[in-house]
Amino acid sequence: MSTHNSNLYAYIETVINRYATKTALLDHNNRAWRYCDIDDLSAKFANGLLTAGLQIGDRVSVQVDKSPEALCLYLACLRAGFVFHPLNMAYQSSELAFLLGDAAPAAIVCAAKNKSLMEGFAVGCTTLLTLDANGQGSLMELSSAMLSDYKTVISQQDDLAALLYSSGTTGQPKGIMLSHGNLLGNAQSLIEAWGFTNQDHLLHALPVYHVHGLFIALGCVLLSGASMRWLPAFKAQQVIEYLPSCTVMMGVPTYYTRLLADESFTKDTASNIRVFISGSAPLLDETFTAFEERTGKTILERYGMTETNINTSNPLSGKRKAGSVGLPLPNVEIRVVDENNNMLAQGEIGSVQVKGPNVFKGYWHLPEKTAGAFTPDNFFDTGDKGLIDKDNYLSIVGREKDMVISGGLNIYPKEIELLIDTLPTVLESAVVGVPHADFGEAVLAVIVNNDAMITVREDVVHFLKTQIANFKVPKHVVFVDELPRNVMGKVQKNILRQQFAEILS
Repeated sequence: MSTHNSNLYAYIETVINRYATKTALLDHNNRAWRYCDIDDLSAKFANGLLTAGLQIGDRVSVQVDKSPEALCLYLACLRAGFVFHPLNMAYQSSELAFLLGDAAPAAIVCAAKNKSLMEGFAVGCTTLLTLDANGQGSLMELSSAMLSDYKTVISQQDDLAALLYSSGTTGQPKGIMLSHGNLLGNAQSLIEAWGFTNQDHLLHALPVYHVHGLFIALGCVLLSGASMRWLPAFKAQQVIEYLPSCTVMMGVPTYYTRLLADESFTKDTASNIRVFISGSAPLLDETFTAFEERTGKTILERYGMTETNINTSNPLSGKRKAGSVGLPLPNVEIRVVDENNNMLAQGEIGSVQVKGPNVFKGYWHLPEKTAGAFTPDNFFDTGDKGLIDKDNYLSIVGREKDMVISGGLNIYPKEIELLIDTLPTVLESAVVGVPHADFGEAVLAVIVNNDAMITVREDVVHFLKTQIANFKVPKHVVFVDELPRNVMGKVQKNILRQQFAEILS
């Protein structure tokens, strides 16, 4: 490997060369993929996309089911210098129209069932290819005759590796630019912090359109020579079946509440796991305690976001505090400040800001938004409220933004409110997150009817299901005479959250 090549795949390649014939991945059918198999197929995909006319820096938008082949497509994009742009399978046409229009991909890879939908968005696209959950599709056909050898392109640390979207409070999604250096540095820090070795076997039940399953889990495995059990989705019974043969599990809090709800999840089931890691949403103290009582093991909670990957983690060796997201990772600075960016004392609540090699390059084609997200001394303002305790552990106490995190997925209320407000029967609406036993948080829509017209809950839900991904659709809808407002006329969502805190319990 050239010492000057900062391409993430160049580092993965050194591990592949060392462990070529070792099993990297076992799928749910017990099909084994060796490190050399992943290398070969990712080379074929890279050559295929090159043949289709793609060039370094081109975006590849990917909306496919989770499969080993989907993993190889991500690696192909890294090694060829393309920008990987993953999309949730649940996204509907209005969401896709914006995301694909903004990312302007040179190639789209989608499930065959969505090909006709995608054709409408593929204007200006070099190519439209399919890849199904069973590994079949036109991408495979294009690549089957290609060489299984590809010389990884030389990339700089700042070169773009991935583009992921996360809406702002306006409801307009923003493209988050993650570099090869961002992904590599964070993965290396996590391998050290979580003690990953080539002896580890990760249970991977996370989605791969999301930082957690894509960069965190895969980075830890592929850069340490570990292996993984690759499950298409989280199903409690399937996870319980495979846990005894694994050493690490990563999940969102919902995964852990679902395991606890299953009586067949016992101390014995969990005995071989050296660490259970939780992130993407706040872990409730009750879940932390109940898990320790059931298994004798404490969940390791960490804190990250799309813009930064992982910032802090409870220690592998040392006290893991319920309700805390732990200590800053090596090379990551965390501070809690007031509205004038002055550092606050321990125990005082303020805005959480972060600085380090894990922090993204900026927002895609939005220089003003990028500038506004950073302080003059280059700290990124996370939008979270938190405090640092006497032991330097960070706790997140809330969000400045109204974002709801349900089952580990980010949901932006403004996007849903704008849609609800288009209904002729609706005068106005407010969307908030309320506690939910399974998802941690769930979406609640609070609606004021037009004087002369009445909205029916079912009509709202049915309409939204045609417009947005199912995970964003409110779990409950309530009707009120008016929304609470402050003297400036701003809707007081904190009051709504308090008023309806028990509605789903």
